[in-house]
Amino acid sequence: MVRMQTPVCDFGRPAIDFDLPGVDGRRYTLKDVVGPNGLLVMFICNHCPYVKAVKDRIVRDVNDLKPYGIGAVAILSNDPTDYPEDSFENMQRIAREWRLPMPYLWDETQAVARAYGAVCTPDFFGYNKDLALQYRGRLDASTKETAPEGTRRDLFEAMKEIALTGQGPRQQIPSMGCSIKWREAGG
Repeated sequence: MVRMQTPVCDFGRPAIDFDLPGVDGRRYTLKDVVGPNGLLVMFICNHCPYVKAVKDRIVRDVNDLKPYGIGAVAILSNDPTDYPEDSFENMQRIAREWRLPMPYLWDETQAVARAYGAVCTPDFFGYNKDLALQYRGRLDASTKETAPEGTRRDLFEAMKEIALTGQGPRQQIPSMGCSIKWREAGG
């Protein structure tokens, strides 16, 4: 497991469209998941201890952002060859077990992760209603262990600010997690 940190937010970078299969049997594009005030795109996976440490908080924050008009989507881009826990079938199981309140999509070719510049799981991209990037930071202070209750909700607060003002915070703390498991030919 290689620990990575996300790069600094490239403010204003446009969201990239995609057409990916969801665990529910539907296909999703960017327009299917964006909310009236913005979009949270997250790259997660099933096996990563960093994701497992915050899975309940991801669910909480996605649910808490809905009233602010923020849509959300989770994308798995790992190559399941060496990580069978990240297979599509296991994605379907995890979506049920974790009660994911957003589409969970499979980026089998890894083209979407590459286009976004995703580097780790979890990796969060927060867009305003114009689909201009405003946040590229952490969920909260959790690492491989869940941070204590009452910890500042960095992602939620940033996305709320984006929903209300169209602008993200200038100070952002990078997310950290396991490196994306790239296919042999491309990583």
